[in-house]
This record gives sequence, structure tokens and C-alpha cells, in this order.
Amino acid sequence: MEFLTEFFSKIHHLDELIAWGGYTALTIIVFCETGLLAGFFLPGDSLLVTAGLVASQGKLDFLTLNAFLMTAAIVGDSTGYAIGFFLGPRIFNREDSVFFHKAHVERTHRFFEKYGGKTIILARFVPIVRTFAPTVAGVGRMSYQKFLSFNVIGGILWVLSMLSIGYFLGASIPNIEKHLHLVIAIVIIISFLPLVHEWREARKRSGKNR
Repeated sequence: MEFLTEFFSKIHHLDELIAWGGYTALTIIVFCETGLLAGFFLPGDSLLVTAGLVASQGKLDFLTLNAFLMTAAIVGDSTGYAIGFFLGPRIFNREDSVFFHKAHVERTHRFFEKYGGKTIILARFVPIVRTFAPTVAGVGRMSYQKFLSFNVIGGILWVLSMLSIGYFLGASIPNIEKHLHLVIAIVIIISFLPLVHEWREARKRSGKNR
């Protein structure tokens, strides 16, 4: 309980969270955000960018960080797939709660309709959708061999790109850690742009059907 209290007290201060929890906290968060349906509220892109920035200061090893977080992302998605595969339709019959909203699953369904199996890769870069995509793939009985290939590619690309952005910024811009909140805000805004675009497209489609 003390661990959880400390964790949630630092979740909005990512640099403090990383300094406190190190590789362990980062690995757990990435796994939960990608593998558990309740993990959609956890920081994803912003956490990875911040971790890359911290690594540029020599406080974390960049290669070790990539190894741990790529593994967590891949295992997390496989766990989400297993949840969907074995629980099946019960996922969609759940009532809305603090940690579950049917709208998130429906949004992920639309991504699958538009991009097919590539959704597993693309979803890595879209908040909320990346949490539910592997579960929807499991419910839909996507071939696990096909899912795993997309999962591995997406996990590697997501972790490497986000960490590299943070590392590059930290190595290139002096004292950028003093403006960390601004960097995180920009990352969050950019990461939500696909959701905004998808929402606008959905509104256009609903308008045409009236």
C-alpha cells in the first residue's frame, strides 16, 4: 500500500517518478499500460520521452532502458491479447466503470476496420487505443503468429522512437530538464492528434448518415 501511495503521488511528476522507481517502475508502467485494460490512464509516450531525457544525463543506461521497455511492451501486448482471447465477448458486455469504457473498445474497433492488422503497430503511438488494441485482436481471434510479428515490430519502434526523442532533446538542448513540463505537454498534445482526427472523421460520417 505504501508503494502504491508513493507511486500515485509521483505519477504527475515523471522525472521524480523515474528517479524514485528507476528501471523497475518504468518496466511495470509500460507493461500495465499496454497489457492491462485498466492501464489506459497511465503515462505512455510522455513517460518514455522523459526516460530518454533522463538517460541523456547519464542517470539511466540508454541500451538497458531500451531492452527492459521493449520487452515490457511486447509482453504487455501479448498479455492483452490473451485477456481478449480467453475472456472473449465478456469484455464487451462489461458495464462502464472508472477503469473501463466501452467507447474505448469501440474506438479501437474502428482502427481495426480502417488499418487491419497494422493497427497493432499504429496503435502503439495512439493513447488509449494502444491499451485496447491487443485485447480486441484477441477477441477477434487474430492469428497469434501474425499478432506477435506486428507486436514485436510495434513495440520496438514505439520504445526506440520515444526514448530516442527524449535522449536527443536532452543531449542537444542545455538545461532542457528545467522545461520538462513543457516538453511533456507538447508530447501529450501530439500523441492525441490521431484521436482528434479520428473523432472528427467519425463526426463527418455520422453527419452524412443523417
